[in-house]
Amino acid sequence: MKGNLIATLMGVVFLLVGCASAGNTVAEKRAAVESMRSDVLSQLYSEKPDVQQQIASSAGYAVFDNANVNVIFASLGGGYGVAVNRTTGARTYMNMAEAGLGLGIGAKDFSVVMVFHSQSALARFIEHGWAFGGNADAAAKHKHQGGAVAAEAVVDDVTVYSLTETGLALQAVLKGTKFWVDDDLN
Repeated sequence: MKGNLIATLMGVVFLLVGCASAGNTVAEKRAAVESMRSDVLSQLYSEKPDVQQQIASSAGYAVFDNANVNVIFASLGGGYGVAVNRTTGARTYMNMAEAGLGLGIGAKDFSVVMVFHSQSALARFIEHGWAFGGNADAAAKHKHQGGAVAAEAVVDDVTVYSLTETGLALQAVLKGTKFWVDDDLN
């Protein structure tokens, strides 16, 4: 039973990453990612207006759309996004997958915005893309109804914001997240 559960969760992650951006052509997929980026930033700016100035004065930022499933001791997730270098205007389209261990149950659809305060932090993220850490949150939200609690974090010259779109989750996990360049979209 445990093996079937893990296999199912892994299938969900690969499905999420594989279906990350809508469209058939590279241009359509990039447009879908850019639309998501714009929508997430608009939502973040309405909730935290000061972030707009923070991004405007940053070296760069990244926006990711994620889905996460947590069943008892295992947490898996996946998503897609784009990193933007504010100095050069270059965009790097990326995917992500995460796995963790901890207590929890639920599923949620959420977005992450990372603000890079130095070019070296942005370059490290694009080139290496690993992130390890802990996460504790509670979410019971559908569109604009309900609420979610998540922390803002500042680590290694990067500020991270998390916005829950929909989901029902209660979890405390230690997890690793791998971000990597999407070779098809770059």
